[in-house]
Amino acid sequence: MKKAVLEANNRYRVYKRQFFYFFLSLLCLSINMAAGQGEVRDSMLPDPTDLTLLWSRLDLSTTPLRKVNPKNRQAARKLLEYFRTRQNVHHPVKRSVEMSDDQTEVSAADVQMANQALEHVFVGQPAYPPHFCGKDIDWSTNPVADKEWVWQLNRMTFWNAVARVYRQTHEEKYAKAWSEQMIDWVTKNPNDDQHQYAWRSIETGIRGYQWMSLYQYFVDAPSFTPETLVTFLNSCYDHASFLMTKYRTGSNWGLMEAEGLGFIAIMFPEFRDAASWRKESFRRLNAEIDLQVYPDGHQRELAIGYHIGCIHWFDRTYELALMNGYKDAFPPSYSQKIEKMCEVPMKLGLPDGTNVQFGDAWEGSPGQYRDRFLTWSKMYDRPDFLFLATEGREGVPPDSTAYALEESGLYSMRSGWKDDAICLVLKCGPDGGGHCQPDNGTFDLYAGGVNLMPDGGSYIYSGNPEGRAWFRQTKVHQTLTLNNENSDYQPTLKLWKPDETLDVLVVENQSYTGLNHRRAVFFVDKKYFVIVDQANGVDTGWVDLHFQLAPGEAIFDTSHMQVRSALPDSWNVLVSAETKDNLRLEEEEGQVSFKYTIKEPRPAFRFRKKKVDATPVTFVTLVVPFEKKVPNFSVSGADEILDGNRILLTIREGTSTRTIGYDLSSQKVLNN
Repeated sequence: MKKAVLEANNRYRVYKRQFFYFFLSLLCLSINMAAGQGEVRDSMLPDPTDLTLLWSRLDLSTTPLRKVNPKNRQAARKLLEYFRTRQNVHHPVKRSVEMSDDQTEVSAADVQMANQALEHVFVGQPAYPPHFCGKDIDWSTNPVADKEWVWQLNRMTFWNAVARVYRQTHEEKYAKAWSEQMIDWVTKNPNDDQHQYAWRSIETGIRGYQWMSLYQYFVDAPSFTPETLVTFLNSCYDHASFLMTKYRTGSNWGLMEAEGLGFIAIMFPEFRDAASWRKESFRRLNAEIDLQVYPDGHQRELAIGYHIGCIHWFDRTYELALMNGYKDAFPPSYSQKIEKMCEVPMKLGLPDGTNVQFGDAWEGSPGQYRDRFLTWSKMYDRPDFLFLATEGREGVPPDSTAYALEESGLYSMRSGWKDDAICLVLKCGPDGGGHCQPDNGTFDLYAGGVNLMPDGGSYIYSGNPEGRAWFRQTKVHQTLTLNNENSDYQPTLKLWKPDETLDVLVVENQSYTGLNHRRAVFFVDKKYFVIVDQANGVDTGWVDLHFQLAPGEAIFDTSHMQVRSALPDSWNVLVSAETKDNLRLEEEEGQVSFKYTIKEPRPAFRFRKKKVDATPVTFVTLVVPFEKKVPNFSVSGADEILDGNRILLTIREGTSTRTIGYDLSSQKVLNN
């Protein structure tokens, strides 16, 4: 009964709003006619040249407009009536006339951004403050020394906030501002050599996707005039035509290009070229999901933010295609691969839901994927996704606490699925391209609700080349270097044996022409880690094992080759190396960046040995997270590496001892 009443109320709201638009149209028509200005004011009509151009780009033979004379400027009014009343095209954002008045909520940030946009105070790259772009808008302005600002200005993401605020408030000033700004942008930014800041293919693709939502928000607004429609559609045609000439295969750019192309083609089948655009968009996405996604589910650029973006770029066109009857455009395997991609933040995310910052990635905020996991749980009927979405209140836990994404070279070990679990995520994978860093062997350690040994991140893109280069050095990651030089990408998985009391991972990377780095990680009793690093080969020089801690104080004990964090009222971590002759402990410069353009110092150090010949150099290190009492651990075994394939380690905790090891030839693990 309650549901029926709600549905009746919603229908009433829709009819009321439809009647409002009908009444408003009659009122405007009567006023214009009384003023002797014809059916629609000349100021509301497009330039005849623009209308003629648009008409040449449309195939209206199957619409009521097939007999309309495009030379009559009033044809634009009939065109707007057609697009407002057509029922054959669908989009996830419902049209205003289809919405009840209480179905949209906007944030305070949306309201602020929208109101600033009315005053031409726009957001470019969001790490920087909004900027006044002039009463007469200058779309090329760049108030900071970072090209990302002007590029992202021309994505106009602030229009999304304007649209959401308009949807909730129905205040026409927002629709009017959007219409005026859109026409202004189109007029000032033809696709030529002088406006390349606005017409990179990535921005073009992003606009192609986003503008379809804006159309849904604004098309029923009184301020969405025939001139607005003609300008908008002509620009959409220009966008799609340009995207047909751009295809950045193997890159996330290629997905955004295909998405923008596909959304325009699906939303406006009236374009003469829409069918060929659709075909090409679907072809690219089907090809790219095989090319860009490893069988383990991770996108090839190996940076989690871009991975999540790629899920959306693959999925949104797919969903829009299904909504509009193109169900045969994608094979069943396409959706299955997207589902596999959705598993990655579950398998590699830190216990509080933040990201490991490998490559061009930022940590984000705790719980940032809960809404996504909830959506994915329904989409794929996944109780493990539901478990993560509801913080364990519903669903079932994931099927393991240790995961290997072998093709991507990403591995995780954790003590459980609570926010305070101990978790280590390690990377030893292929070259992911420009968003990847030469850091094979590095890891991130989280415990007790704290990221104790975070990856440094990437800091910035184009605004500070020297700063970006600093964060991309191998030596500022938790891995091994020779003479502080950057390493290569040549990974190999040697052993992966997870178990209840001992997880074992052994990876190798041919880091230099004459030096191979083998790293073994033992997760003992789901409490602490033993790491064995071997530098094998003919190259000589300084071999350094680098570590970095979270920002804060650290205590160095060079006599015992130990460093531990000293975070107050928090979990901490002890890093302790097996003491050997000629081993040195030295402080290094440490930086970490959790947000774009922001960096802060942190403790960093290295264990150093001199390699003088082909004899291997070995480090054995304890990495022990702890809550209060500093653990009393020691480990030995650097001399117990047998024939290059076997290792035995002895761990002492107080008066008890334990032996662990592995044999690569038999793929067996020792745990006594």
